[in-house]
Amino acid sequence: MKILLASNNHGKLLELQAMLAPLGLELLSQAALGLSEAEEPFQTFVENALAKARHGSALSGLPALADDAGLCVDAFGGLPGVDTAFYATRFGYAKGDDNNVKALLEQMAHLPAPSQRRAALVSTLVAVRSPADPEPLIASGRVAGEIALAPVGDNGFGFDPVMFIPEFGQTFAQLPVGVKNANSHRGKAMRQMIALMQERWL
Repeated sequence: MKILLASNNHGKLLELQAMLAPLGLELLSQAALGLSEAEEPFQTFVENALAKARHGSALSGLPALADDAGLCVDAFGGLPGVDTAFYATRFGYAKGDDNNVKALLEQMAHLPAPSQRRAALVSTLVAVRSPADPEPLIASGRVAGEIALAPVGDNGFGFDPVMFIPEFGQTFAQLPVGVKNANSHRGKAMRQMIALMQERWL
């Protein structure tokens, strides 16, 4: 069964593809099919993921899976949240992972204590069989940790190098890929999504 991934994020594609492969599901990227990205006008992860899934399904004629994920920092009232991908642009930097990390560390420089640097990575996955599917599958995952004082590690993408996970004593970017995928926000959401797909679609 082919499913469209309604995202142009190559890191997400690789992570989710590896998790879906055992089900015999083939994940096709939106970028590979030359499809446009959906508008994301909403303030919650679930609304944006649903909009992306419906848009991708309408353009491709395939079932679609979309992920909306972001970083929620306690000291910032949960922001940047749904605007995580564009975080750096608020501070005069070009859009991109490295600049996002740079901007975040600058904005948190006055908060040195671990208790002041609490944050969570959140992932919401939505899957639809068609653009008008009245029963989308919805799964969410969350991992709480602290923003490190400096980037550490070479694995992963996004905020992984500064997302310190106390239970491992390392950042996500320091963990082996298999360990990260098993414990990440997206990994947790994907396990829920796989269970829902097995129950309702397969």
